[in-house]
Amino acid sequence: MGKEPVTEQFFIDKLTEAKDHFERALDCKHTEFDDLYPYMIEHPQFFWYKRYVAWSELLTITSLCEELSFNWRQKFSDHQVEYLEQRVMSAKVLDFWFEKNEALI
Repeated sequence: MGKEPVTEQFFIDKLTEAKDHFERALDCKHTEFDDLYPYMIEHPQFFWYKRYVAWSELLTITSLCEELSFNWRQKFSDHQVEYLEQRVMSAKVLDFWFEKNEALI
């Protein structure tokens, strides 16, 4: 694979991948992290750690997009943008990331 130019589209594509990774981690679905650390599945803290890693990746990419003035917010709902701007992966983020859950409040 050759070198890809670092463009806004490149960052938005990486952001989309990170969002998918985080959402799969929230749903306890298989992610690349499972392949890297297969022995961790047996440990109770695994899913918390997996979510934390995915959240950190998402925050890193949104932070870079913000610094480069790339429009990252359009990939998220308003409440998801608010969570990302607060930067803390709280229980509220875990419980209400998906809009279908927010209707239950």
